[in-house]
Amino acid sequence: MFKSDLLEGLSKVHFTVPLYVFIPVILICSYTAIVTTGLGVLSYVEMFAAGLFVWTLTEYILHRFVFHYVPKSTWGLRLHFIFHGVHHDYPSDAKRLVMPLSASIPLATGFFFLFKALLPHDHVYGFFAGFILGYLVYDIGHYAIHHFNFKGGIWKRVKQHHMLHHYGDPSKGYGVSSPFWDKIFRSDFEKKSSAAGK
Repeated sequence: MFKSDLLEGLSKVHFTVPLYVFIPVILICSYTAIVTTGLGVLSYVEMFAAGLFVWTLTEYILHRFVFHYVPKSTWGLRLHFIFHGVHHDYPSDAKRLVMPLSASIPLATGFFFLFKALLPHDHVYGFFAGFILGYLVYDIGHYAIHHFNFKGGIWKRVKQHHMLHHYGDPSKGYGVSSPFWDKIFRSDFEKKSSAAGK
C-alpha cells in the first residue's frame, strides 16, 4: 500500500497487539476511578456501562460517516483507501483487520481528553475504561468475524450482519459488534420474508 517500508509497517498490526496496549489502560483507569478518585464501586459500574454504550454509538458513527465518507479530491480518495477502502478490497487481510496503533492511540487520546472536558473528574476514568473495552470488543471481534467460523449463537448473527455489509450492500450494516444502531437509524438490511409468510 505504501512505497515507504516504515509507513507500510505502521499500517499493519497483529490482532493481539491492541490487547497488550489497551488492557493495561483499562486496568489503570479502573484503579484510578475506584482507588485514587474514590468513586464508589456502584458508580464505577454505572460509568463503565455508560462508556461501553457510548462506544457502540461511536463505532457506528465512525464507520458510517468517517470510514465510508468518500471525498472527491485525489488525496482524499487516497486517504479514504488507506483508512478503510483497503479493508473492503482485501477483507481477509489478517494484518489490516484491527486498527493500527498509529491510528488507535491518537484516537483514544483524543477521546480521553474529550471525555475529561465533558465529565466530572471522578467519572472520567470509569467511563473511559468501559469505552476502551468496547473498542477492544469491536477490534478483536472484527478480526474474529473475518477469520473464525462460528457455528451458532450471537457471534454467528453478528458475522452474517457484517458479511452482508461487505458482500451485499456496503451502504448498510455499519454496526460491526452489534446491529443495534443500524436498527435505530434504519441502515439495517431488509429481512426477506419467508415463502410461508407471503
